[in-house]
Amino acid sequence: MQPDCPSIADLMLLMTSRLEETARAIDQERAGRFLDEILSAKRIYLAGAGRSGLVARAFAQRLMHLGFESYVIGETITPAFGHEDVLVAFSGSGETQSVADACETAKEIGGKICLITSTPDSHIGRMADCIVEIGNDLFKDPDIPRDFEIRQLTGQYRSVSLSFAPLGTLFETAALVFSDAVVSALMEVRHCTLEDLRSRLANVQ
Repeated sequence: MQPDCPSIADLMLLMTSRLEETARAIDQERAGRFLDEILSAKRIYLAGAGRSGLVARAFAQRLMHLGFESYVIGETITPAFGHEDVLVAFSGSGETQSVADACETAKEIGGKICLITSTPDSHIGRMADCIVEIGNDLFKDPDIPRDFEIRQLTGQYRSVSLSFAPLGTLFETAALVFSDAVVSALMEVRHCTLEDLRSRLANVQ
């Protein structure tokens, strides 16, 4: 390792401290409302692009393990969205076009939209019924495009020296931890056990 490069352990500790700051800054009332929206939904649909999309898929899987009817937008087996359903969108910028398009359709149908984002004052944020803000300085830089697809094409991100990790990782990592915390809360509310979850794990691989 280069002498002026921090150790992997030091970087992990830095990330952990930033995650703690982010968790303490989350509005607990909004987080509680998000939990209520999940519990009252007929079905839960998840949307996200890039790494945020991976977080959305992981959350959809955990919801299924808890016994919820959950689907990922864009999958071939995803059924039609209805007015009793909730669309949970993961978008740090709140501007990613593919996610915004899905939210617009859900809104037209009359369903609820929950947004997990770093940018509540955004296109998707203005459509959302429930917003949980997870901080990230990446999207506050006016020189970096908010749309995920544009950032992918242009490679415009902050460097590690300006954030705790490359490519906007704080939002994605914090969003994953937040969604796992929601799963833990749902387990308590629904009195689920680990055996309940194990019974729904895939057994045909």
